[in-house]
Amino acid sequence: MINYLIVSLGAAIGGALRYWLSGFVHKFLPASFPYGTLSVNVLGSFLLGLIIFFLDSRQMLSHQMKIFLTIGFCGGFTTFSTFSFETVNLLRHSEFFFALLNILLNVILCLTAVYIASLLSQK
Repeated sequence: MINYLIVSLGAAIGGALRYWLSGFVHKFLPASFPYGTLSVNVLGSFLLGLIIFFLDSRQMLSHQMKIFLTIGFCGGFTTFSTFSFETVNLLRHSEFFFALLNILLNVILCLTAVYIASLLSQK
């Protein structure tokens, strides 16, 4: 039962930070493209990579801290469901270029972020 509370706390913090960061990004970039979601997904992917490839691989995390950070915080922080919804909305509004750009940037940049985190975490 305690693990559920740990995950819930991490998800609440991650979700609140996602809401703030996405709004912050939208203050500076045009609303015609979901830059906030892209930023959150790339940063979340990078953080998850650092947590797994650096902290966890060096056994620097307890089991509870690992589930707090990975399943809870990163799960609440990243926004794949929002990414999917925004992509479908772009398609529904015939914004095919932006829909394709959103898919490519989210997939390529998030995979790249995790890879960079794994490289930075090597001894």
